[in-house]
Amino acid sequence: MKKFNFRKVLDGLTAASSSSPASPQPENRENDVIPETLQSEHFQLCKTVRHGFPYQPSSMAFDPVQKILAVGTQTGALRLFGRPGVECYCQHESGAAVIQLQFLMNEGALVSALSDDSIHLWNLRQKRPGILHSLKFSRERITFCHLPFQSKWLYVGTEKGNVHIVNVESFSLSGYVIMWNKAIELSSKAHPGPVVHISDNPMDEGKLMIGFECGIVVLWDLKSKKADYRYTYDEAIHSLAWHHEGKQFICSHSDGTLTMWNVRSPGRPAQIITPHGKQPKDGKKPEPCKPILKAEYKSTRAGDPFMILFGGLSYDTVGRRACLTVMHGKSTTVLEMDYPIVDFLTLCETPYPNDFQEPYAVVVLLEKDFVVIDLGQIGYPVFESPYPLTIHESPVTCCEYFADCPVDLIPALYSVGSRQKRQGYSKKEWPLSGGNWGQGAQSYPEIIITGHADGSVKFWDASAMMLQVLYKLKTAKVFEKCRSKDDRPSIDSLDEDPFAIQILSWCPESRVLCVAGVSAHVIVYRFSKQEVTTEAVQLLEVRLQYELNDMESPEICGDTGPTPSTPGGTPSPAQPSTPQPLPSTSNCSSNGARDHGHCIKVRNSPLKQLPGYQVELVIQLVWVSGEPPQPITSLAVNSSYGLVVFGNTCGLEIVDYVQKTVLPNVGALELLGSSDPNQRQTRSPRKTRQPSGGLCDINEGSNNTEDRCKSPNSVKKKNCRLSKLVVCDLEVKENSFSHSGSSSLTSIDRESREAITSLLFSESPTPSLWVGTSQGTVLMIAFTLPSPGEQRLLQPIVAAPNGTLVRLKGSIQKLACLDGTGALLPPAHETWWEPNGPEDLEESEKSGRQQRQRPASASSQDAGNSYFAVVCSEKQAEVVALPSHSDLSKHCVSETSFALRADVVQLSGGTCLACLCANGHIVVLSLPSLRPLLDVNYLPLTDMRIARTFCFSNNGQALYMTSPTEIQRITYSRETCDNMQEMLGELFTPVETPEAPNRGFFKGLFGGAAQTMDREDLFGETAAGKASQSLAQHIPGPGGVEGMKGSASGVVGELARARIALDERGQKLGELEERTAAMMNSADNFSKHAHDVMLKYKDKKWYQF
Repeated sequence: MKKFNFRKVLDGLTAASSSSPASPQPENRENDVIPETLQSEHFQLCKTVRHGFPYQPSSMAFDPVQKILAVGTQTGALRLFGRPGVECYCQHESGAAVIQLQFLMNEGALVSALSDDSIHLWNLRQKRPGILHSLKFSRERITFCHLPFQSKWLYVGTEKGNVHIVNVESFSLSGYVIMWNKAIELSSKAHPGPVVHISDNPMDEGKLMIGFECGIVVLWDLKSKKADYRYTYDEAIHSLAWHHEGKQFICSHSDGTLTMWNVRSPGRPAQIITPHGKQPKDGKKPEPCKPILKAEYKSTRAGDPFMILFGGLSYDTVGRRACLTVMHGKSTTVLEMDYPIVDFLTLCETPYPNDFQEPYAVVVLLEKDFVVIDLGQIGYPVFESPYPLTIHESPVTCCEYFADCPVDLIPALYSVGSRQKRQGYSKKEWPLSGGNWGQGAQSYPEIIITGHADGSVKFWDASAMMLQVLYKLKTAKVFEKCRSKDDRPSIDSLDEDPFAIQILSWCPESRVLCVAGVSAHVIVYRFSKQEVTTEAVQLLEVRLQYELNDMESPEICGDTGPTPSTPGGTPSPAQPSTPQPLPSTSNCSSNGARDHGHCIKVRNSPLKQLPGYQVELVIQLVWVSGEPPQPITSLAVNSSYGLVVFGNTCGLEIVDYVQKTVLPNVGALELLGSSDPNQRQTRSPRKTRQPSGGLCDINEGSNNTEDRCKSPNSVKKKNCRLSKLVVCDLEVKENSFSHSGSSSLTSIDRESREAITSLLFSESPTPSLWVGTSQGTVLMIAFTLPSPGEQRLLQPIVAAPNGTLVRLKGSIQKLACLDGTGALLPPAHETWWEPNGPEDLEESEKSGRQQRQRPASASSQDAGNSYFAVVCSEKQAEVVALPSHSDLSKHCVSETSFALRADVVQLSGGTCLACLCANGHIVVLSLPSLRPLLDVNYLPLTDMRIARTFCFSNNGQALYMTSPTEIQRITYSRETCDNMQEMLGELFTPVETPEAPNRGFFKGLFGGAAQTMDREDLFGETAAGKASQSLAQHIPGPGGVEGMKGSASGVVGELARARIALDERGQKLGELEERTAAMMNSADNFSKHAHDVMLKYKDKKWYQF
């Protein structure tokens, strides 16, 4: 009995295509319903980790027991750093700048003070820190905070000069207030200014030192509520630091001086030091210097104390970089920094302020970096940072994200990248060693590639929620160094960053890398583990341009040989000439020497290439008629075919990087075929050179390349003498137009031309190239490939346009190919082979080409010859069944916005289409049915940096540059979100607090020991009363609830933590038992000796002693 297809009947009663019972034919599998495994419950969006240097840092704090560093920023962000791989990011909701941070040392808590006069208590005992309490001051501005070690009372100084006291346990304000007028009394007739420093005497907790901006310092007795001493200096104070014995302190001033004071001698400073001032011979006061913004005074047991400060340079050092000064004994060392200094902290062995500090390192927070200096080695070397803080070493211009890449890639990149590491670092271990790694993480390798404005390309290992640099490639080495601006054409947008990377295309399996630069150049790299010296860089010059004149005969330039016929008999405007060496570059244009001008010049001297990525070919678009080339808008490389393809608003170029030639028969007119570009909808003139989404703007700020290209109009291809090859010029001119007869382009014509926006190599059904344009057209180009081996090196690849695949609204963003079961079909590729190995190039090429074809899966074979084309534009997504070209499904990506980024990714055994829209929505559609699976309003797109660097990847991973210095990674996989608690590291680990210093018997007897004080008796509600409710408002935070959620999730992690806790408990019990046995033994010995002494002197009289 005949089996009817009911869906075909409803679609159009296509009886003609139905088969008869007598002669059954195979079903058209394209119209069958393909089962899809992905459902909406598989998706959930959340942030995972943030990498890079904190953007616009403003403050810093360190916990010397937990070994954790906290950095606050001007945008209200907090970044916490522990051991390598332990990082955390959290954000204040208000977004106000963090002016100061204070750790509750070894308590797993942090206090932050913001510029909006609020104080927050953060709980660090959970993997995602949360705010437990907040206190918002309403009548006074916060200027300084101080939290003594092992104290629950926080001193808060204000702009009015008052000092308030906050209980950090309840975050309630004490009634004890130190008013500025009582603190200074009659020592000054004017207001002393804001409080710039608060600290207690290291040897007496009842004495509080308060520094005012005007130069007055007050030692306040907390018990008697009056000032013991007042110290006055003519210059404003910036910082204050105690000696650990509590008898001396130093102040840094605005005139570049340090004053050292004895506590009991308030009349005048004991010593005045001008570290960088010139001392006049006549005994006069030295010339004033720049302010010393901070100074620290740290003592050592075995030698002279350290004085560490920043600022204080003389005013005649104009243009000198920021410096940190280390004064130790009679030596003064000035350490220059790459960026301005924000803050610094001295890391000491003890957390107790009344003990010898024993400094061992200095953490210097800079505007765009932070360095750790080793104080224990001669010359003060820096520690090698294990954090990924060099992302912004040069501004990031593009990103690519590869999840679940080949497992041998990371070791290969690390092996060549380890040779690039600098020398001269400190040999000690990294001092920030707090926290623990997460219990679970993804098992697949992940690689992030970043392109930068200086032409460098960095490879990062992004596996297991970490980020570590693997390898750095400098593409600028291929070009000559421009000694002056006169060496290259005058283009304002390229004066600073002519080597900036614009687009990256990478084949992980073959390790072939292709980069496109802002100067309209393309470089092809191969990966090699051996060093090689290239005598001459292979260069291929291409002139790509339209002209609106009648069709002219092709111009063939240079000393060319006989022109062979095109294989296949297809006529072409020009044929490739037989390669002939040229002594110099010829010029066929009459428009002057600029026709062969470049923004940058390829070097003509031998190039030593270290193991890693080595240049294979350089392709440059040259100037024509005095106009620069249009920027490259799309790029793709295929290692299986040996082709690199790139396009812009003038057309498409296909280059065979194996034979170093340009493929003929692929002019712009042939691509468009019968689709007349002048009959399409024109767009209003605009200066932006982006197709629609503006994704080609690769520079920050003033380094914009929007106005650098004025569109010329012909396609010309030219080779260079460096490669000793010749490619004939090809000139394609448009012969007729249906509108104006003018021979020059108007502004509307320039902007209405189609740009190449998306490229895809496909093997279905034959080797081909799919080309997407800015006006929604998808074209196909078929390839005829020669046989592998020697034939590949001799016979050319034939490319022929194969018609239009589909047309959609808006610019094409993504192209992909699915097999008959809906599985993603990646482009064909070859496996990696060593290009500089002992075998000859032909054998290497042959062995690589033999593995070109991917084995077809059983499911794909069952599906017959049908496959699907996935096309996503700014407005629409469509799945087309091939080869029948029937529409399988179509979906509007966004009704009110448009897609900026789109990618076809694999997740949980299925395939889906992920899109980022301009309104900040992230949309996920199933394939091939295009069912909506996720639509989340993630973030408002306020910065084009996000759109330019946003990348989707497999397994539900994505990333973008959230600031010029930071990468934010997110996931849209529910499985990853559910396991996030296990993957994240722990900031707080149980560590025993070091024992307090033993001051000795005689110091305790004669008053040399530290004096303690019960602050509860002074600041509690019973003694001090309640504070005014209008002064500050208490706001409970959600941190406690989040902590309960975090501790409740993850059974495996809880069991592991419980096991660790039991082990630690058993270890501590064992130590306690040993200590108890030792004490018992000591007590028995003491009893025995005491009994012997008693027996010896029992019967003696007093005069016998």
